[in-house]
Amino acid sequence: MDAVSGFGSTLIALLRDVLPIIVILFGFQVLVLRERVKKPAQVMVGLVMTIIGLALFLKGLDVALFPIGKLMAQQLTAPGFVHGGAVLPSAQADWRDYHWVYAFAAAVGFATTIAEPSLIAVAIKANQVSGGIVHVNGLRVAVAIGVAAGVALGTLRIVTGTPLHWFIIIGYLLVIVQALFAPRNIVPLAFDSGGVTTSTVTVPLIAALGLGLSETIPGRSPLLDGFGLIAFASLFPIVSVMAYAQLSAWRARSDNGRDNT
Repeated sequence: MDAVSGFGSTLIALLRDVLPIIVILFGFQVLVLRERVKKPAQVMVGLVMTIIGLALFLKGLDVALFPIGKLMAQQLTAPGFVHGGAVLPSAQADWRDYHWVYAFAAAVGFATTIAEPSLIAVAIKANQVSGGIVHVNGLRVAVAIGVAAGVALGTLRIVTGTPLHWFIIIGYLLVIVQALFAPRNIVPLAFDSGGVTTSTVTVPLIAALGLGLSETIPGRSPLLDGFGLIAFASLFPIVSVMAYAQLSAWRARSDNGRDNT
């Protein structure tokens, strides 16, 4: 009942947030372009469906997915689970004891990215613009692998307490080196692919995972260590997409070489 009663406030808040977008779109259409909106009834029905769907989605995240992600992080880092039922002093904890945390983080990162609507939209457009060279599922899987690796590495950073900036600096140095050798037409797509991962499905679960870990692992601060996983989720897809393009280009050259011989 609490979830149902809170839906109204979520809907009102969403209307307040979406209203400026609607005003800008219709304002430019009518005042700048001076064109009538085609099929206004259809547009209005679509806007209503979008607003209601987003409100339901946001409420569902708040009621179910966000708490589940935090609960899973707490259970996976519980001393009794980490040490196989034996409750040991926190000083004896070792980063290798949290292997299930890394596996869970990678699985969540991969699954949420595959389900990310914004990534699906980008993959479809990239496939259309490239004339089929960029495969929809290939791009989605490449981005998902990058997010999985990034989130898993981010949880390792939380467990070990390593400063965030070292991972980010090394990661972007790798991106710069890759960009020098990757196909030039794939580099902008790789950066955009990293950006679309920070969207509606991926962010709530990953943020919940990071905060849950930082609250349950001894010596970690939710403010200092709980955030930063989203940065990993944005960085490593750039690496994986460029690697996917480089691998595809290498396979194409190998196939052409065999055909010529």
